[in-house]
Amino acid sequence: MITEKVTFTNSRGQSIELSNRRPFLLQSVEGKADVAANIQTQTAPFQDGSTYIDSLLQARAMALNVSILADSPEGLIEKRQLLASVFNPKLGPGKLIYMKGNTQREIQAIVENVPVFGVGRENNGMRFQRTIINLLCPSPFWEDLLAENYKLEDFVSNFRFSFHFPVRFATRGDSKLLINKGDVPTPIKVEFRGPVVNPKITNLTTGEFIKVNREIPTGYKLILDTSFGHKRVEIVGPDGVVQNAFHYIDLASTFFSLDVGETKFSFITEGGNPEVYVEYKHRYLSV
Repeated sequence: MITEKVTFTNSRGQSIELSNRRPFLLQSVEGKADVAANIQTQTAPFQDGSTYIDSLLQARAMALNVSILADSPEGLIEKRQLLASVFNPKLGPGKLIYMKGNTQREIQAIVENVPVFGVGRENNGMRFQRTIINLLCPSPFWEDLLAENYKLEDFVSNFRFSFHFPVRFATRGDSKLLINKGDVPTPIKVEFRGPVVNPKITNLTTGEFIKVNREIPTGYKLILDTSFGHKRVEIVGPDGVVQNAFHYIDLASTFFSLDVGETKFSFITEGGNPEVYVEYKHRYLSV
């Protein structure tokens, strides 16, 4: 029999493991797959029916059914208090890791209420307690524990001197085939480690790009993140100070994601010799 295991870590760093071992026995996990979709349509005058626009997934609701087993009544009280402390709704988002066999996924989760401790003989005894923990996952997608991380190699092209102005200098860049094995498009995080001049990343499959019109000195890093709701363009100094760099973005830029399947991705710069890293996680609808 394949064992299910859930580990929850709250924003304080407190963790608790729920599995088939004492003292916290995981009885079931509800909401691993079922997420409602909001179908977006529009209707024109005199139109029969409607025209489909998009399907948007709602937040994922989950419930963990747990039995607490203790060696004494005092131990049961301690375990109840520990469970309530870790699953504290006031602490905001935490991280839930689900494991079963070779499947290992994680998701951001918010505790909806203090754990519900059942009453009555069938739910509560001197050394056992049945409990329900309700969670809400704002993003419905499960993700791999480890991100795909690639370093793009640097090459130099188009280097020539002219006897008249303007002089055309070197451009540097690389391209790579990125594969999204998930169920839905996924955002990317790109890091340029300077020196670099006017860096640009491009989704060659769709033609979308992000360009930053700024020189990044040696020892500094440029971070691009295309996550919905968490988009950022930042310059990080050697001392760790972060500077917002959104105002350096080319106005035609698009914060693109990687579609399911293959995407041809590239970067190019107008100078410098940066190290460039691209990172992303596959996203899944179910575990």
